[in-house]
Amino acid sequence: MLHVRYLAIDLGGKRTGLAVGDDVTKIVSPLHIIEQPHRDLLHDEIAAALREHEPDAVVLGLPLNMDSTEGQPAKDVQAFGEELHRRTGLAVYYQDERLTSFQADQQMARSGRTHQQKARRRDALAAAQILRDYLERDS
Repeated sequence: MLHVRYLAIDLGGKRTGLAVGDDVTKIVSPLHIIEQPHRDLLHDEIAAALREHEPDAVVLGLPLNMDSTEGQPAKDVQAFGEELHRRTGLAVYYQDERLTSFQADQQMARSGRTHQQKARRRDALAAAQILRDYLERDS
């Protein structure tokens, strides 16, 4: 069985969450967030994460509208994914990210963390949920 390791990215305007996992164990781990809204510098930060974690592919959260249509945010993520593929040569997949931030909030509801601590962790947890959803889609 071919073993594929993924880096999941929850691309945001202020913060971008990262998570890693694989398709064999299906264990997904939130990593950290990148607080870099400037796209060129964000690519540099993601390149560093790619070097560190050596994934075989990338899964980007796709922000679809609630009616499943693609608005400008989804098009921006796809453009980012195309650029990431061009720069790295890695396969880039997309996963519907609707409600992943809500799920991350639910997961942290009783954590005892402050609102600011939760906000800083939310995007990495959302990236982890995006990757879980991606890995479970064919199960």
